[in-house]
This record gives sequence, structure tokens and C-alpha cells, in this order.
Amino acid sequence: MQTELDKNLIKNSNNNSNKNNFNQASSFANPNAGKNPETIRSMFSTVAKNYDKANSVLSIGIHHLWRDDLVAWAKPQKGQNVLDCATGTGDLAIAFKKEVGVDGKVVGTDFCPEMLSYAPEKAKNQNLEIQFQIADVLKLPFADNSFDISSISFGIRNVADPAKGLSEMARVVKSGGCVMVLEFGQMRVPLLNSLYNFYSTKVLPKIGGLITGQKQAYEYLQTSSSQFPCRENFLELMKQTNQFSKVEFKALSFGIAYIYKGIVK
Repeated sequence: MQTELDKNLIKNSNNNSNKNNFNQASSFANPNAGKNPETIRSMFSTVAKNYDKANSVLSIGIHHLWRDDLVAWAKPQKGQNVLDCATGTGDLAIAFKKEVGVDGKVVGTDFCPEMLSYAPEKAKNQNLEIQFQIADVLKLPFADNSFDISSISFGIRNVADPAKGLSEMARVVKSGGCVMVLEFGQMRVPLLNSLYNFYSTKVLPKIGGLITGQKQAYEYLQTSSSQFPCRENFLELMKQTNQFSKVEFKALSFGIAYIYKGIVK
């Protein structure tokens, strides 16, 4: 259950972030700018209010099915502890909580207070007790072996050092537990890839812009996903951490997105 301290922390962080508005559209167009934590934080703060609506429209709701696929592959058990990093408005944390039950614990973290501020109410509306707190995946405030599962959806590509983020997620998971990643990638079939690229570069930013008022943000999000390593290349990134005994992936919707699973040593 979210404490008054958590609520005040989010409220105060919201006030501080609003003083540092992101107003340079050119930064979104530069994929290298995405590795600047303050740029990423400011970007998500500008779209937070309409983030869920935009996601549902742009993906026709498919992103919920992708998260369900991740949870099913993670195979959470009743009473287990789960950490969802870059939880945003809490969708994946909520999906996990439904599986681990009242005896299980789910913690959702994000480093953007504006995004996180919408999560507690969503969980409360479904009578789910989830702890939400502000934290950076590069420096998680949890002891080693604290969780059975850690996850991140559509967030690892925005982390300044993805390998370090994966290492942190593995550090806080017990041996034999798993780290789950859901991320956009590139399709293998050239024709399908070309069609999707047209949609994601010409259509998606315009619709996202109409819904959120931040077209540049969706141009950045598309650019970052088209350049981020996927499939075997992402598995290599996971292997570089030397934290996993096994890594594997599954393609979703012909390769628009991928789920990665790493079993912690």
C-alpha cells in the first residue's frame, strides 16, 4: 500500500520536475540525446497525462497482450516477489500482481515522477496493493536476492547503460529467478518491415502528437526503437553482464516487439 510518504515524494518530485521543462524539439530527433537521463525524464513527463490513451490507440490495444505474454512466460507463482522497473503508469506491475496474489509482493519503480503518479490510482481501482516508488534502474535501492522476478517493458532502450541496468535487475533477483524484458525491435521480413517503418515514421508520430501534443517525443521513440539491438544482438548484451545461466527470446507480432528472458545464475 502506498504510504503518505510515497505520495508526498511523488508530489514533491512532480513540482521539482515541472521547473525543468523540456522545450527543445531537436533533442528528441537525435537518438543520442536519449542516453541523457534528464532528456528522457523530461520527455516522458510531457506525455505522461495522455500516455495510456496514446499507447492504446497506436497499438490498437495489442501492447496489453504483449505484457500478458511476458507475464505468462515469466511463470510467476502465488506468493512470489516481483520488481517492475520503468513501470510507467503501472500496467505490467498490475498484471504481475494479479498472478502473485495477496501473499505476493509487487514493487513498481520509475525515475519519472509524472509517469509514476498515475500508477497508484490504477492499482487501487482494481483493488490491488502494489508499492510504487521513484528509483533508477541503474541504481536500484534493493538488497541482493530480494525478488523472484524483475521486469522492464519498453524501457531498457532508454537506459543510458542498458547492460548495467540488466545487471542491476539480475542483482536483486534470487538465483534461479528470471529477468524479463519487453522491447521494440525490427522485423525480419523485409516487406513487413518496410510497411511497419512507414507506419512508425509517417503515421505514428502524427497520431501520437495529436493525442499528447508532443509529436517530437514519438519521433524519438520510433527512432530509438528502430536502432536498438534486438534478437540475438540483445541476447549478446545480456550475456555481457555475466549474470545469466540462460538467455532466450520470443518474437511478438512478426517482430514488432520481443520478449527476452534471462535465468539468473
